[in-house]
Amino acid sequence: MNEEKSLNFLEEIIEEDIKNGKNDGRVLTRFPPEPNGYLHIGHAKSICLNFGLAQKYNGKTNLRFDDTNPVTEDIEYVESIKNDIKWLGFQWAEELYTSDYFDTLYGYAVSLIEKGLAYVDDSTPEEIAASKGTPTEPGKPTPYRDRTVEENLRLFAEMKDGKYPDGSKVLRAKIDLANPNMHMRDPLLYRIKHAHHHRTGDAWCIYPMYDFAHGQSDSIERITHSVCTLEFIPHRALYDWLIEHIGIFPSKQYEFARLNMTYTVMSKRRLLQLVNEKHVEGWDDPRMPTISGLRRRGYTPASIRNFCERIGVAKRENVIDVSLLEFCIREDLNKTAWRRMAVLDPVKLIITNYPEEKEELLHGENNPEVEGGEGERVIPFSRELWIEREDFMENAPKKFFRLGPGLSVRLKHAYIVTCDSFVKDGDGNVTEIHCSYIPNSKSGEDTSGLKVKGTIHWVSVPHAKTAEVRLYDRLFKAENPLATTGDFKESINPDSLEILEKVYIEPDLLNAVPGKGYQFIRKGYFTLDTRSTPDRLVFNRTVGLRDTWAKESQKEA
Repeated sequence: MNEEKSLNFLEEIIEEDIKNGKNDGRVLTRFPPEPNGYLHIGHAKSICLNFGLAQKYNGKTNLRFDDTNPVTEDIEYVESIKNDIKWLGFQWAEELYTSDYFDTLYGYAVSLIEKGLAYVDDSTPEEIAASKGTPTEPGKPTPYRDRTVEENLRLFAEMKDGKYPDGSKVLRAKIDLANPNMHMRDPLLYRIKHAHHHRTGDAWCIYPMYDFAHGQSDSIERITHSVCTLEFIPHRALYDWLIEHIGIFPSKQYEFARLNMTYTVMSKRRLLQLVNEKHVEGWDDPRMPTISGLRRRGYTPASIRNFCERIGVAKRENVIDVSLLEFCIREDLNKTAWRRMAVLDPVKLIITNYPEEKEELLHGENNPEVEGGEGERVIPFSRELWIEREDFMENAPKKFFRLGPGLSVRLKHAYIVTCDSFVKDGDGNVTEIHCSYIPNSKSGEDTSGLKVKGTIHWVSVPHAKTAEVRLYDRLFKAENPLATTGDFKESINPDSLEILEKVYIEPDLLNAVPGKGYQFIRKGYFTLDTRSTPDRLVFNRTVGLRDTWAKESQKEA
């Protein structure tokens, strides 16, 4: 019998709601991104959670853009967010925008004023902050708290009509200046912003605050389970208060722990700094934790969904080791990536007893992890080959199972060769390795009876194609970049990108497909870069074959 997986706390809540007939058994979640940047791996967790819950309980998920700050928002971000969600494998029920509800939200604000529960305040931001008191001392009313309903209605209408400059007035809820929850001490509901909105143009010059727009938008859409991260726990009281006093559908907010990950920053503000200050190529730089960056690096939707499933849903903050994310992509690519040969640091190997004009077409399976190998590709073989420089040692130690004087290896998919001699240049660098091959040792047809412990990859010199290869590593060298003293950017890893301008690849890699993973045998997993062209192939390293960082940290310990 399969072991039944235990429910997370959100699934327990939903199942209890369905059992009790709450919301007529309906499940409707939402993913509410602000279009002021690209989504990152933390958002992927929220996407998988919201869409996954709805899928499990035959519900739906709305995509609602929280577009209430026209100064920071852009249609580019809207499109990138939609692309990321689709790429992850999810489809929303409705595409909505908080700006769809501006008229309704304005009406809600007017109703609060009419009930004596909201007022227009002319105080400066500093004066408002001071009037709220401290966690141990109650706040004090500003001179504008006791304005009449009529005056507040007039002033709020004039704010809407553009009569006042930015920052001169705000609309505040009138709740309780002694409330122990600072968010309940007359919070701001509207502010003045004379800025062009990417959807509503110049129709509005007042915009709702997130705390006002969030719960009311949930209610308008009749969201049953509004899932937020833990930092919104103090905001829940206001979420419920506004819904109750406006008298609308009672959506409910639930909080879970956001994703924190080692060697990474998860703040859109800080990611924007990295972009604007040119520390990275852009939002989709393969070193960035953005979904578009991970996609460009070669991560797959399945690997990210698996990662989000493995880390689970918790109520307490924790930090996930980035090695788990790397494990998930290795696990996925091991099953799906086609094997190819590429020589990153080449040195020439000459098979002296192989006929000079002879060429052979050998065969190699695309994926040995799959029954049938997903077909084969043809690999040209000749007398002269490129091999990795690290696969030869002049004075090889006892357990070095590659090439050195008198040592034998198998060439992948080809023959067993033995090193007879080598040539050096004036600086002492090895320039040629001379070997002899065993004619009856051909892979798949070997009758030589010889056994060798090592197998190395190679590329035929006359048939080799070239590509640029980018070796990406973690963007930060500190486990927690924000815990370091000074600017977090001081923790940027100077070795996070190494560019190899001329790598020799087997000819079949000219047919590489964008978005597909390839294992460069013995070197790691790679994918064709989105900026690659037929005239200039560029491959990005997704991840190495093994966790080299774990080894380094053990050395340091």
